[in-house]
This record gives sequence, C-alpha cells and structure tokens, in this order.
Amino acid sequence: MSWLRNAVHRAVEASGGHSSLLTRTVITSLDTVVHHAGQAVAGGARLINDRIGSRSYKSVKVTAKRLEDAALSIRGEERVQLLRRWLVALKETQRAVAAAKEPQHAADPDQALPVLDLYMDYESGAELMNFIHVFLYSQALECVVLSTILEVPTQEEVSLLSEIFGMCLSGGKDVHNAIISSIQELAKLFSSYHDEVLAKREELLQFAQCAISGLKINADIARLDDAIMQLQQQIDGMDSLRATSTSRRSKASQTVAEGFKTAINEVRLCSRLEELVLMKKSIHHGDSFEAHFDKVGKLKVLSESLANSSAKAERRIMENRLQKEESLIFRVTKTNEVSGTEKELVAEITGLEEKKDQLESELKKVNTKLKAAVMKLKKTREERDQFDEASNQIVLHLKAKEDELSRSIASCKVESSTVSAWISFLEDTWKLQCLYDELKEKQTNDELDRCGICFAKLIKHHMSARVVLHLSTVTFL
Repeated sequence: MSWLRNAVHRAVEASGGHSSLLTRTVITSLDTVVHHAGQAVAGGARLINDRIGSRSYKSVKVTAKRLEDAALSIRGEERVQLLRRWLVALKETQRAVAAAKEPQHAADPDQALPVLDLYMDYESGAELMNFIHVFLYSQALECVVLSTILEVPTQEEVSLLSEIFGMCLSGGKDVHNAIISSIQELAKLFSSYHDEVLAKREELLQFAQCAISGLKINADIARLDDAIMQLQQQIDGMDSLRATSTSRRSKASQTVAEGFKTAINEVRLCSRLEELVLMKKSIHHGDSFEAHFDKVGKLKVLSESLANSSAKAERRIMENRLQKEESLIFRVTKTNEVSGTEKELVAEITGLEEKKDQLESELKKVNTKLKAAVMKLKKTREERDQFDEASNQIVLHLKAKEDELSRSIASCKVESSTVSAWISFLEDTWKLQCLYDELKEKQTNDELDRCGICFAKLIKHHMSARVVLHLSTVTFL
C-alpha cells in the first residue's frame, strides 16, 4: 500500500502549497484505510442488528452439535422427515437472502423482508450466520452421508439428498448424481460387510466423511464471495460514474473536497476487496494431497493383503481336500482287507464247528482253536471299529477346517470389494476436489488482477484530476 500512499501524496502536493492541511489529511486518512476497511463487516452486522431489533441469537456451536447428533442417531422414516426439514430450512434461508439482494429492496431498504433466523458464535464473536452458513459449518451433511452408508437410503431420501447436495456441494447435477450413486453402492457393499479382517469399518466411514468434506462448499468462502460480489458491484458503479464527474471539475474548491472524499471511499473499497480476496485464497478445506495419498495407499495395501490371504486360504483348501481323498482311499482299502479277513475267519469257524460234531475225540483241541479264532475275530472287529471312529473324526475335522476357510475367503472377498469401491470413491472425490481447487485458484487470481486494474485506474484518475487542477491554478495565477 506504500506505493498508493506516495502516488496520492504527490497528486495532492501538485495542487499547490496552500493545500498543506489537505495533504496532511489525505496522508493520515490513507494510514487508517486498513483500519476502516476492517470495520466494514462490524458495521454491516450492526446495521442488521438495527433492522431486526434487539433479540438473542441462537448459538452456532449448539445448533451444529444438534444437527450432527440428529443426523447420526435418526433412522428410517424419521430420517426422511429430518431431510425434509433441512431442505425446507435451506430453501427458506436461500429465498430470504435472495430477497434481501433484490433491486426492489435496495431502492426501499425499509421494505419488510422474510424472517431470517440468525446465529452467533458467542465465544469468538464472529459475524452473524444464517442457517445455510451454520449447516455448512457443521458436520451434519457428512453425518447423514455416513447414516445412508450404514443403512441403504430409500428413493425418497435419494431425491432429498440430491436437492441438498445441489445447495451444499460443489459441482453440477451430474456430479451430485455420481456421488449419490457411489454412496448407494457403498451402502450395498457395507450391508454385507460384517466380519472385519484387516480394514476397519470405522476407518472406512471416516475416509468417506473426509471425502464429502472436501467437496462441501466452505461457509467462509461463500460469505466472502457474497462480500466480494457486492464490493465489485460498487467499484463497477464508481467506474461508470467517474466519466460523469469530469464535467464538474471546473470549480476548484468543490473538486478538491469531493475528490478527496471520493478518493478515500474508493481506496477503502479497493483495500477491502483485496483483503477479502486474499482471505479467500488462504482458505483451504478437505484432505491435502499427502493425506489423500496416504489413505489410498493404505487401502491399496489392505486390498493386496486381503487378496494374498484369500489365495493362501484357497491353497489350504486344496491341500485339505487332497488329504481327505487320501484318507478316504485308505479307509476303503483297509475296510476291504478287514472284510476279507472276517470272511476267512467265519469260514474257518464254521469248519471247526463241523469238525467238533464229527470228532469228539479231538474236542479239546478243536475247542482251543475255536476260542483262539473267536478272540482273534473279536480283536479284529474292535480294531476295525476303532479305525472307523478315528477315520470319521479326521474327516469331520477336515470338513470343519474347510468350512472355516470358506467363510474366511467369503469375508476377504466382500472386504476386498468394499475396499476397492472405497478406493474408487476416494480417487473420484479427490479428482473433483483438485478440479474445484484449481477453479478457485484461477478465480482468485482473476479477482486479484481486477484489483490491480482497479488500483491503476484509481491512480490514473486522481493523477489526471490533480494535473488538470494544477494547470487551472497556474493559468489563474
């Protein structure tokens, strides 16, 4: 600002030595331009307070906390009613703000306006906010998105969310429809994602919340845009009136007084405009590039780990199946062997019993052989029963392992598909955020260029005025 102060100082001195008092006044006024510009917002707040009368305002933080709690706790039909109330409140606030900016109200400031609820942050003492600003300041929109992911939204809720996105998110209708489609897909995947293997449900929901925050319109930027637009309109109006003011410079005393007042007003407006543009440029919201890269990288690592776990589980299933087949083959072979042995022993016993009836003289010998054969048969059958029981236990154990591994594979696949969808969602929202950041940066640079042009025009205008006044003074002398 020193170059502007020096330029105006030289222009005032060019009008003559008798204007030393005016010179000191201009320099002192230029030193206080920044202070006056900083008081512009406070004056606007006092003007609003005078118009709406003395009353107490709702707390910004309390209202934001109430909105967030309602978004997280309400489900079913109550959530539909909540979205309806939010949409009605947003539309009514938007209409009230638009009515205050209409030309009819500018021509007649005393005209009655729709009732507009205002909110104040009593801790920081910042500017008054309307419901739209409080809604954007809070995390209510992110919370209701998390609620729709946890519980699949109905068609009516999708329609209400689409209208709310149109008022609260950056981008057009196509972008909002794409975001809603992604949310519906995430909700369907989340409904079947119950068993956590590596990725945590809460962490995935937190990533989605941050992605929505990156696309949400910033309340501070929205208020700065309104103030910048109003200041730009005033500056454009001064440019159009500057040509008509040239014809009135023939009266020296009137030109000096009016020129000084006009210069101070123009400097104040341009300084305030530059201050607001720089404030807008300094505001950043959403994830940074590093945070987004870390989140996507973490999810990719989890996805690869889940894929590897699924492959290992499938290999174990194949190994268990081979072991089960070998066990079954061995069981059949052993059963056949025992059956053959059993048949041979039965035939031998039958023969010995026949010999017992025929040869009583050899009864004792035959009885001994009979007892030995019976004991051998019993032992063989017990061994077969024990083998059958052990084999059944092995088969049941392998079957239980196979079922457990199958469930693990299913959980891994569900979680892998969920993580992949999250990666796509985060990548898409990050691209959108980067696009809107570039657009904001371009818009801010254009506004700074316009500020520079405005300052150049202002200097040129006042320098020309002082040269003409000096020439007229010299001619008069």
